[in-house]
Amino acid sequence: MSRARNTGLFLALAAAWGTAFVAISAGLDHFPPVLFAALRYDIAGILMLAYAAYAVDDWYPTGRAEWAVVAVGATLLIAAYHAFLFVGQQHTTAAAAAILVSLSPVLTTGFARLLMPSDALSALGVVGVGLGLIGVAVISQPDTGDLFAPDVIGKVLVFCAAAAFALGSVLTRRIDAALPIETMEAWSMLGGALLMHLISLALREPIEPATWTDPQALGALGYLAVVASALGFLLYFDLLERLGAVEINMVSYVAPIFTAIAGWLYLGEVVDATTLVGFLLIALGFVLVKRRAIRETLGRTPEGDSSTGTDT
Repeated sequence: MSRARNTGLFLALAAAWGTAFVAISAGLDHFPPVLFAALRYDIAGILMLAYAAYAVDDWYPTGRAEWAVVAVGATLLIAAYHAFLFVGQQHTTAAAAAILVSLSPVLTTGFARLLMPSDALSALGVVGVGLGLIGVAVISQPDTGDLFAPDVIGKVLVFCAAAAFALGSVLTRRIDAALPIETMEAWSMLGGALLMHLISLALREPIEPATWTDPQALGALGYLAVVASALGFLLYFDLLERLGAVEINMVSYVAPIFTAIAGWLYLGEVVDATTLVGFLLIALGFVLVKRRAIRETLGRTPEGDSSTGTDT
């Protein structure tokens, strides 16, 4: 029962996060990108804060270290990640964006080793990071005669989003703060939303009044804020305790499947062979980088599957 439950929740999370890229593409037809991302986390942040107040005792940061981890989360995990992603996705497909974002676990390991030289990557680990970066280049398909084409710039910005998320993940772990993850996520969402509102104001992003009555616009915003963000992170918190960091990272490689299916059904987007090859390279890079942790995870007994996972 525990294995079936975990599998069901894992697929539900992959579906929620995978289809979020399709909702972003749909909403970008109506909202300016940075404001769209900010509004998403206005709603999601309030919902997450309410959950944190209900679920944990320490539902607000108190010390310098706790506020520091929130500041990093707000700046990199929320504001930088989503500003780059939403702007970049204006010029690329939902599936390509989801696949590029799946590079985050590989980049996270690379940043971790870079910031902690004593824990250097092995030769195979370096190859894994290299394969992931080659996968990005394959998906981007840069034309040497026009490196500033909108689709190339869009994919580069999505790559920057993945890099910002990976760097933020490493930095938040390095800060010695005993802050519950629910609290950190809630306050990071609210802080990130505020930063994105300031960026949106600086960019003077316009919004049409008709957007607020458009069913597709409101549906996309509501789906991203409630399903992909609030409910998605609740599933993530539950699975992180049950599966551990390595297995939960695999959601990054299942989510693009849901993105491709939903993008084809709703947006008429088709995943070409080049994008698929890039995805396989990124996935192979993850396997090489995380090979020891994956081997240990696969070697656990069935009883171990229902126990609390550990970071590797």
